[in-house]
Amino acid sequence: MARYTGPKTKIARKFGEAIFGDDKAFEKRNYPPGQHGNNRRRGKKSEYAIQLMEKQKAKYTYGILERQFRNMFKKATAAPGITGEVLLQLCESRLDNVVFRLGLSPSRSGARQLVSHRHILVNGELVNVPSYQLKAGDVVAVREKSKSLEVIDSSLSNSSQVYEWITWNSEKKEGTYFAIPARIQIPEKINEQFIVELYSK
Repeated sequence: MARYTGPKTKIARKFGEAIFGDDKAFEKRNYPPGQHGNNRRRGKKSEYAIQLMEKQKAKYTYGILERQFRNMFKKATAAPGITGEVLLQLCESRLDNVVFRLGLSPSRSGARQLVSHRHILVNGELVNVPSYQLKAGDVVAVREKSKSLEVIDSSLSNSSQVYEWITWNSEKKEGTYFAIPARIQIPEKINEQFIVELYSK
């Protein structure tokens, strides 16, 4: 499946924040990419441009392609609740995102690889679909044969983030996605209202 594999710092600089996590290159040059960088005088962005940029930021952050993202928006529109909030909750409920949140990988792209390479179990069953939607109460675990993987151990030892909607058992190397996070609990700096306005046109 097509995925963005180009330079991540360039994308992060475009949005003005390190959306892919810690990035030393971004810290050095946290101004827009391009020949003139910080010196270019930029005109005021149109409403459409702001909305589009917010959608692109969400897509790059969670590693979701356009058709998939649009389908998620349709699902969010049909669900009860605030559409923008439900959209972000659907993004957070993806298996690859929860694997990333549990600290099993330092990035969402790495978490996607762990899932697709068959290292992850959901409720004891092998799942290799990164976009698999988890429900509250689902248990995500590292497959027995994969528990000694150096990449997982290294990521766990460097992970210090704690999320209120996920619990982690380091001995069993499994976590429970026990609740769908409220918008206030989701740390991503995304203005979901702009995305709703864009798709509603």
